[in-house]
Amino acid sequence: MTAIETLLRDPYSLYAREILRLRPLDPLTPSPDRMERGTHMHRVLERFIALDLAGEGAFEPATAHAALLARTESVLAEACGWPVMRRLWGSQMARAAGAFLEGEAERRLGSRPHLLEVRGEIEVPGTGVVIVAKADRIDLMPGGEVVILDYKTGPPPTPAQQRHFSKQLLIEAAMAEAGAFGALGPARVAGAAYLGLGAKAPVVRAPLDDLPPALVWAELATLLTAWADPRRGYSARIRIEKDGWEGDHDHLARYGEWDHGTAVTPEDVA
Repeated sequence: MTAIETLLRDPYSLYAREILRLRPLDPLTPSPDRMERGTHMHRVLERFIALDLAGEGAFEPATAHAALLARTESVLAEACGWPVMRRLWGSQMARAAGAFLEGEAERRLGSRPHLLEVRGEIEVPGTGVVIVAKADRIDLMPGGEVVILDYKTGPPPTPAQQRHFSKQLLIEAAMAEAGAFGALGPARVAGAAYLGLGAKAPVVRAPLDDLPPALVWAELATLLTAWADPRRGYSARIRIEKDGWEGDHDHLARYGEWDHGTAVTPEDVA
């Protein structure tokens, strides 16, 4: 599902990665990056929230802070090979913990964690294309409705960005209502939100009222059908939000020899 945003922003990169099988090489000397930090922080929260699901104790605000930091320390000690980054990322979680746990206490008033890191898949109607997604967390409300949550170590996408580019939560909501997440079955989605893991722990809700599941499926079908047309080439950088954005395959697209003001001239290279 993350490929949908690439298809919206930079179709050529998706073509190069998935059809030509040209992927960026790993660096000769591995170094910690935002992706690795995000992976570790997701694992921390998965293990922290899983305490409830495993029956090892309900969420208690009085002890939650110490439990969260203990999970942070154990995950980083287990998986992070850079001692300095263990200290840095641990301190970042410590700064975010208070705001995150305050929000968590509020969330528990209306719902409870039900599924963590759950995989779902479903065919987009009328396209033959199967969308696969993994939801960070699905909470269950007393009436059977669900709330879909996604953790973000970086800035969460704004509602405007979600309408045009970052459609992850909107697609997950449509999938959940269609019964794509296995044992969950078809479930009405009461809400979906990104939970930021910064010092202020921002919560950014998905614009579900503006983009209900029926409209999401229709937009997806239109998008996928358009790019399935063999007469249409996979254009590079067609919906770049900011000029400073860099794609993994800009050099293959020979970006720099042309810019966004250059007229498009299709060419048959068969």
